Amino acid sequence: MLDHVRQLISTGTLKPDDRIRQEQLAEELSTSVVPVREALKILEAEGMVQYVPHRGYSVTRLSLAELTETYLVRRLLEDEVVRLGAPKLTAGDFAALEQAMEVMESAGAAGDLGTMIEANKSFHFLIFAAAQMPLMANYIRMLWQSTDAYRAFYYAEGAARDRVHAEHRSIVDALRAGDVERAITELHQHREHAVRALSARLGGQ
Repeated sequence: MLDHVRQLISTGTLKPDDRIRQEQLAEELSTSVVPVREALKILEAEGMVQYVPHRGYSVTRLSLAELTETYLVRRLLEDEVVRLGAPKLTAGDFAALEQAMEVMESAGAAGDLGTMIEANKSFHFLIFAAAQMPLMANYIRMLWQSTDAYRAFYYAEGAARDRVHAEHRSIVDALRAGDVERAITELHQHREHAVRALSARLGGQ
């Protein structure tokens, strides 16, 4: 149930400010409203949904300031975890990164945003996991989840998808070369492109 609602949000099926109808979700999944409500409470704690009195649950809408701050905190944590993890990446890790990139590229070409988004998350968290700092990785995951509803906006444009693929390839090239600081710079630019695109979208709301 929890993963199902997360997927609806991360793939853009449920968009920021969309109302979440508990009874409808329960009916679709052949369950009672109770597990739906429990899942929504967890997602509320993670920042993905919000509860409004007399209206119920809806997908969280971020302000431009909130989005910018979230990405800033991500940068601080991700820079550190990459510094710790990059030297520990193994041949198996690089093979997994290649597979994630191939899935992303195939999904992007097919316009399958849901698969692309999941493969993108796998790509980044493979790098983070190498640091063997699960608490830090969990904090980063929560920050990612708080902006999941906006990721589908970014990937909706073919030019953005192509840019993401090229950036991922460049990041992996830097990691293979052992150039950790270059990889961190590439990741910063990667995030900045997303922030600028999403800021333009939010600025028009």
